[in-house]
Amino acid sequence: MKENTRNYEYLLDAQYFSDIEGDDVHKGNVAVVLAVTKREDIYEMNFHLSGVVVIPCNRCLDCMDMPIDTKARLIAKFGKDYAEESDEIVVIPESEGYINIAWFLYEFVVLAIPIKHVHPQGKCNRQMSAKLRKYAPKTDGYDGQEEDPTFTDSDAEQPVDPRWDALRNFKEE
Repeated sequence: MKENTRNYEYLLDAQYFSDIEGDDVHKGNVAVVLAVTKREDIYEMNFHLSGVVVIPCNRCLDCMDMPIDTKARLIAKFGKDYAEESDEIVVIPESEGYINIAWFLYEFVVLAIPIKHVHPQGKCNRQMSAKLRKYAPKTDGYDGQEEDPTFTDSDAEQPVDPRWDALRNFKEE
């Protein structure tokens, strides 16, 4: 490749996520725009990933769509053996002369997913929400917010174990 910039486009679809066999994401539809700039013996790769991945909700475990829109950078340079010098710098063996970016793309997608991913209020699986309400300790709110409206099943109302009352009194003191 001469010293210039080339652009590439990829689509990470259900087949890609199935083939990559990652633990976090199994389905999705993410468009990737890659700009590769060659400077001397260094290749700078700038990625823009946007689309949707399907992940489990942290609250009810049902699948949910999570929008992805992120940018990432990777620098590849030649050396004797493969090495990842940092989060952005990769050394590829001169004897091979290429880099497979499939796993890097997957990592960029996973890093773009927020730590907490839940359905919007009222969209969680009602059966799971009822079970969570049944076994959750009674508090003034859910996750420090107002009560979650997904927990409205009348069957979920159970008498409170009296041992919790002693702990609440201790907390109030």
